[in-house]
Amino acid sequence: MSRNFPVIAITGSSGAGTTSVMQSFQHVFRRENIKAQMIEGDSMHRYERKEMDEELNRQKQIPGSHFSHFNPKANLLPELAETFRQFGQTGKCKVRKYIHTDVEGMPYNQKAGTMTPWQDSIEGAEVLFYEGLHGGYVGEEANVAKHVDLLVGVVPIINLEWIQKLHRDQKIRGYSKEAVTDIILRRMPDYVNYICPQFSRTHVNFQRVPTVDTSNPFIANDIPSPDESLVVIRFENPVGIDFPYLLSMLHDSMMTRLNTIVVPGGKMGLAMQLIFTPMIMRLMSMRD
Repeated sequence: MSRNFPVIAITGSSGAGTTSVMQSFQHVFRRENIKAQMIEGDSMHRYERKEMDEELNRQKQIPGSHFSHFNPKANLLPELAETFRQFGQTGKCKVRKYIHTDVEGMPYNQKAGTMTPWQDSIEGAEVLFYEGLHGGYVGEEANVAKHVDLLVGVVPIINLEWIQKLHRDQKIRGYSKEAVTDIILRRMPDYVNYICPQFSRTHVNFQRVPTVDTSNPFIANDIPSPDESLVVIRFENPVGIDFPYLLSMLHDSMMTRLNTIVVPGGKMGLAMQLIFTPMIMRLMSMRD
């Protein structure tokens, strides 16, 4: 935990909705005039794309290996924990960027799948904002979670996550359904062992639940829309949460437990801003 410079982390696998959460936080930062240093989880991968492909091929030759991006060994988790600790104390750290596309790499004169060199964080940053796979990780390699002031989990139910993975990899990356299915199965042990436990450590958790049939994700023709889903929001500690206000502002929402509110999928962005604005301002007011 850090009093001087708060660290906020969003944890969840790709396609879970972490990007939407990031946009909601950016709205809050801009509205409240808070200067934030952003860190994408991809920038803390151990391997660049070509190196990762080579390592995956090597791991496939090892009986019982389930190596994936979810695995701690595929990521710089001690370095991530140190980045959080250092920023929390000094407001400064080292950052880099993972280049996803050739267009994105043009300003850096780099190709897709590579990392930019490490550089100093932006001057005058008041908050560190991380969005990736391991913001709440605790294990032999590192304790990332202990340096986080506000930890948010974003996770759809597993069938919905598979539908999103199947559609993204087939339509955007050109993979076959069989290839994507193989990736899902290979990742499952790492997902269970290293991703799922993080959602028990979050201060706030968002779980998207479809209201249409997703019982067989491998034959789904499309991804359920926000209007075809509900979002279950669970608070680790409900003390201080103004539930009557949230229920009045979020039409058709309801409480299902003392620490849980359910909102329509289309209201997720608004719910995040209503929930996180006072939390962020509280963190800012506690700075030494």
